[in-house]
Amino acid sequence: MRMDERKKRILAAVIQDYIRTGEPVGSRTVARRYNLGVSPATIRNEMADLEELGLLEQPHTSAGRIPSDYGYRYFVDCLMAPEELTPEEQEYVRLRYNKKMMEIEQVLEETAKIISQMTSYTAIALAPNQNQGFLEQVEIVPIPLKSKALLVAITSTGMVEHKTFNVPQDVTSEDLKRISKFLNARLQGIAIEELCQEVLSDIYQELEGHREFFKGIIELLRQTILIDGYEKIYLDGTLNILSQPEFKDHESLKRILTFLEQDAALRRIFGTTSSKGLTIKIGQENKEECIDKCSVLTISYSVEGKLMGKVGLLGPTRMQYSRAVSVLQCVADSLSRVLQKIYC
Repeated sequence: MRMDERKKRILAAVIQDYIRTGEPVGSRTVARRYNLGVSPATIRNEMADLEELGLLEQPHTSAGRIPSDYGYRYFVDCLMAPEELTPEEQEYVRLRYNKKMMEIEQVLEETAKIISQMTSYTAIALAPNQNQGFLEQVEIVPIPLKSKALLVAITSTGMVEHKTFNVPQDVTSEDLKRISKFLNARLQGIAIEELCQEVLSDIYQELEGHREFFKGIIELLRQTILIDGYEKIYLDGTLNILSQPEFKDHESLKRILTFLEQDAALRRIFGTTSSKGLTIKIGQENKEECIDKCSVLTISYSVEGKLMGKVGLLGPTRMQYSRAVSVLQCVADSLSRVLQKIYC
């Protein structure tokens, strides 16, 4: 679409004002606040043209205009100026990652918190796909006095997964140590994607004694490690949705909050592309009906050039896009540097 500079400036002014206030924007407001050097009547005519082009909408006959999804898209692609984070904000991110965090879970939990706190939107971090790595260690740790034990599995992607299970009375601590040793001897270094049910069944046949109990451990290990290629999700700032006037309607709010509780739905919108870099989906570009009034931004993080996962955020289409992009870029760069130290 080709537009003259005046239309571009008026469109940018309307979008920036609507993002700031959440109220429809009239021609007098644009003339008064943005010093475009033209009269309110001229601005009104230009806004009518922008509406015909599908870039603006008029919610009520007597009201001002608001941006359409198409208008936001044009703004993001063609008009948005980058917003640099202040040195203090960049230092804040650096210090948040400067904590002693040895496990990737801690790093990703902190990542989601940083994004949500700096943007006031709902943030998400997707962990590296475990199936890309291999199994490093399996431990079975007895829990005294409770007839339980803890199964701990550590992968090369830095993930530490664990589950508790009941231990029969005839299984001793020495039995658990023997099973741990056996599992490590047979499975250490095996690619996660090769850790299929067939492999686990084969090693089950090799172990003598307590076979039914061991079969249960094998199934538990499968459930713990084999996650069907799904990335673990870290979510923060869900209740930030409550502060957005667009979602004050009870039913709309309920649909979005229910959606955010569904891991499969989150993976669909945050993990639909394997490409590197930044992705911005606005309004109805999101195929999920209950978030068609939201925008979803994601950016990839990597280690030594290899795509590892994504971080992102969800908020209203009336979003501070420039700031959101700057925060995501800063956090993704910092996250990549931290993971470089963990992996390498």
